[in-house]
Amino acid sequence: MTKALSKARPLLLDVNALLALGWSNHPFHDAVLERLDHSPSQRWATCLLTELGFVRLSSNATVVNVRQSPAEAIELLRRLTADERHLYCDILPTLASVRTTFKPLLGHQQVTDAYLVAVAAANDATLLTLDQRLVSTVVGGDRVEALLPKRVH
Repeated sequence: MTKALSKARPLLLDVNALLALGWSNHPFHDAVLERLDHSPSQRWATCLLTELGFVRLSSNATVVNVRQSPAEAIELLRRLTADERHLYCDILPTLASVRTTFKPLLGHQQVTDAYLVAVAAANDATLLTLDQRLVSTVVGGDRVEALLPKRVH
């Protein structure tokens, strides 16, 4: 029997949050797991952009400390997204339609993040990120939830 899923907005994981979920050696792995387990009936999501980023970075041994092919990274992603709580965000807005999201950006490194906020809004989701700065630098910051690192005592 499946559990009833929450009516709360799903969490669209950005690439770094998705990497943290998939790789137990990632410094935020436990934090992302705890966040998803905090509301076990809340759905979590990916989109084309986050999945491509996951495969690209998971195939880079410098990033994940494991040598793995893109095909192996896709298989890991398939296992992650087999979770009954997973949702695929398939509404991808055009850049022209989300230009206001980009107005407050400080530079080129925030372009993908701003677009992911727009994807989250278009799919009635909240972007889950590891980048605390993103909350205050994009239009639609109410659609962003940033995880803070756990303090080691």
